[in-house]
Amino acid sequence: MKVQSKAYVFGSLTVLFWATAASAFKIGLAHLSFIQLLFIANLTSLLILLGFIVMRGEISAVIKTKARDLFHSAFLGMLNPFGYYLILLKAYSLLPAQVAQPLNFVWPVMLVFLAVPILGRKLSRWSIVALLVSFIGVMLISSQGDLSSLGNSNPLGVILALSSSLLWALFWVLNVKDKRPEEIKLFLSFLFSFIYLIGLSPFIPEFYSIDPIGIPAGIYVGCFEMGFAFLFWLKALSISTSTDKLGNIIYLVPFLSLIFIHFVLGESLYWTTFAGLILIIISVIFQQVIDKKTQDL
Repeated sequence: MKVQSKAYVFGSLTVLFWATAASAFKIGLAHLSFIQLLFIANLTSLLILLGFIVMRGEISAVIKTKARDLFHSAFLGMLNPFGYYLILLKAYSLLPAQVAQPLNFVWPVMLVFLAVPILGRKLSRWSIVALLVSFIGVMLISSQGDLSSLGNSNPLGVILALSSSLLWALFWVLNVKDKRPEEIKLFLSFLFSFIYLIGLSPFIPEFYSIDPIGIPAGIYVGCFEMGFAFLFWLKALSISTSTDKLGNIIYLVPFLSLIFIHFVLGESLYWTTFAGLILIIISVIFQQVIDKKTQDL
């Protein structure tokens, strides 16, 4: 098998994993609080990443991590997975999966605006147009099929879903500036996130009162939304001869996710969900074209 074909195999498996995540979130949240779900998923992913690092003989590199890098990982871990998934899972607990999932997909547009103060990039008027198109998509999705009432969705849920996109974009920008091996950064982020969750537990009486029925969903999320999914995607990127082409398959995630949401969760899909999602995808692709042209100049 050619190298690029292998990259597509790993990439396609990752897309399939991520497409099932929204359904797994809702199944887990039917039996667990959003914090309990994250606790189980975080622990599962942490063990997967630890096993991977041990297999690669990189545990010594983790132990030798400089204090400055540890502080950076502590901050990144607070952003993601700790903060990002707490906010995202809370949003899923308040919204239908078909609303929460697409709203979380606006992070590439958010990324452009965060890159201005953090990476010193310029903001073009076309980027603002892309944001406006994305905003229209958000409003359509939030309407849940009734354009006469654009506030049908839980307002807090919508704000949280969009905030999670902002948090992910911030994590991505800061992570790019960190040149350590990705698997080590991921492991330390999940390690610190797990520490934060343990630190949070005394303030939440029901933290350890976990319904056993929800545990498989938490493990599934830890494996296929986080651990294995992240490792497969990193593998795909590392062997791909064209990361741009590989990256394009990510756009399949929200559409495949809607199929799982409909058939697994039984949600009736609104036409506004598809219309809004298409607008968001268009805005993201449009922004990527703008970025590419800017880099070529």
